[in-house]
Amino acid sequence: MLADADPVPADQRALAGFTLDDLDAGSLTQYRQRFRAAKGEHAWLSLEDKELLDRLGGWRRDRTTGTEGLTLAGLLMFGKDQAIRDPEAAPAYFVDYREKLDPATRWSDRVYPDGTWEANLFQFYQRVWPKLSAGLPVPFQLEGGMRRDETPVHEALREAFVNALIHADYSAPGGVVLERYPDQFVLENPGTLLVSLEQFRRGGVSECRNKSLQKMFLMIGGGEQAGSGVDKIRAGWRSRHWRAPLIGTHPQPDRVRLTLPMVSLIPDASLAHLRDVFGAGVDALDPAEVQALATAEIEGVVSNARLQELLADHPVDITRMLTRLCERGLLVSDNRRRWTTYRLGGGVTSAPSLFDEAGEKRNSLHKPGDLSHKPGDLSHKPGDLSHKPGGELTPEEEKTLSNLADRVSSSGRAKPELVRRVILEVCAQRYLTADQIARLLHRNVAGLRTRYLYPMTGEGLLRLRYPESPNRPDQAYISVAKE
Repeated sequence: MLADADPVPADQRALAGFTLDDLDAGSLTQYRQRFRAAKGEHAWLSLEDKELLDRLGGWRRDRTTGTEGLTLAGLLMFGKDQAIRDPEAAPAYFVDYREKLDPATRWSDRVYPDGTWEANLFQFYQRVWPKLSAGLPVPFQLEGGMRRDETPVHEALREAFVNALIHADYSAPGGVVLERYPDQFVLENPGTLLVSLEQFRRGGVSECRNKSLQKMFLMIGGGEQAGSGVDKIRAGWRSRHWRAPLIGTHPQPDRVRLTLPMVSLIPDASLAHLRDVFGAGVDALDPAEVQALATAEIEGVVSNARLQELLADHPVDITRMLTRLCERGLLVSDNRRRWTTYRLGGGVTSAPSLFDEAGEKRNSLHKPGDLSHKPGDLSHKPGDLSHKPGGELTPEEEKTLSNLADRVSSSGRAKPELVRRVILEVCAQRYLTADQIARLLHRNVAGLRTRYLYPMTGEGLLRLRYPESPNRPDQAYISVAKE
């Protein structure tokens, strides 16, 4: 907070004892080439390195003291790796790109300071952008008789990439981390937002932590300075009808995370799951209501603020719509007033005819002849733990189940088939809630539900403790024995 309150931007601090020899000459040469490609024969390109740096904010003269020297921005952008991480510069500096495209491997590709390249911001940008953008679709488009290989989505992703670099607090731990998954990008940088979350979502106001770095990227075609960067990111994602980007902040240490999902606003799988839970009457809801339910299903919870990013409706209308869904039992509120969030409910309470038009019970897993009543099922063995409620585990149970889960909990990236097998083992003797399973496996509860619990229940591998209300908060799961 004290650093951000300084009238001199963090990256314009002149570094005592650092000279042009601490810069990577190759990076400066390549930057000039990118500068020329973006701006043509700009007047600054004829300047010597020191003068060019002065124009860009990489060199600064203090008019009060008369001292001059390389700035933190100049060193971060063009410096040698060892010089950047000098205790007098940015000892916590770290940049990391990770590709997680193959579930069987921890990383399918990674770029980080491994000693084989000068890991300044410009070189990181040069190396990572082609890899990051390779995951985007490029439809065939002609513009002026020439094929256009960039789309609004490319512009949005580049804006998000550059934002992570120019808004980072390089004095804070953690570094800049970019992750590419098959269905999303996740970009994290250390520091806090310099505007409120509400202002960030509205856009139109530019408040940059590192103004010189912002100028350096602007000159090579990266980043916006007019406060329209957020709008460009949202517009690019909207052009593909993908779910809106999700911004989040995390304290201790302070970090900002931007998630860019590459999934449709209402994926077919989510809509099918909603129909399974609530019946075919889901199709009678209006689009905004379906969007609210789908968001709760995909992201675990939904809020008024999140729906403002996805819908054009007024916040007051969104609140009324969420209230209606709660009254019908489709959503459950945590009643935190302004910060209220909602999750999927157990079904309709006030208007059953809307979702039970055929007079049938929804999503019942106790149909005659299924496995839920077969003799020999583990869930009905005398003397076992299967009839215990999904409450707190005893220390003995916790220890036993933790030992069973160790093969997954001790691994950052276990194979899906191993995760499924361990889930069946820990749920073999008693009902466990999703939170309990996630804690035992050291996994995110929302992802665990989507990737494992829902599919395994549908396949008959797991049984719900409350099948008549699949999404009640205390829902628990138990393994179905195989004959």
